[in-house]
Amino acid sequence: MRIPATGYIIFNTRESIIMPRATTGRVHRKKSKKILKDVKGYIGARSTLYRTAKDARRRALQNSFKDRRRKKRDFRVLWILRIAAASRLSGLSYSKFMAGLKASGIEINRKMLAELAARDMDTFKKIVEKVKEKAA
Repeated sequence: MRIPATGYIIFNTRESIIMPRATTGRVHRKKSKKILKDVKGYIGARSTLYRTAKDARRRALQNSFKDRRRKKRDFRVLWILRIAAASRLSGLSYSKFMAGLKASGIEINRKMLAELAARDMDTFKKIVEKVKEKAA
């Protein structure tokens, strides 16, 4: 296709012959089999029809990516709730307990503090006593 000075578009018939797109080749079949294998177990058309399976798989992968990050948030919230509940039983609010931990130089992360609060309350109470001594 070229545009001469006259402004009319001239089509060269040899250049404009386009072959039809092949959709049933080996590569396409392999790709669709892979996608249908990934969505095995989904309900209804999502596991049998290629187009809906493709959409379902894309959404599933998006959600799994998003929720791997969300899981970190959710666990941090859970740890904070457990620490807050245990520290209130020992007579301190969560914020005062965490500030006291930092001031007393005790470096235990929230995950370990939550484990102690849930499984070994005696050890957690000892940590709270150390924090109270430093605060007083």
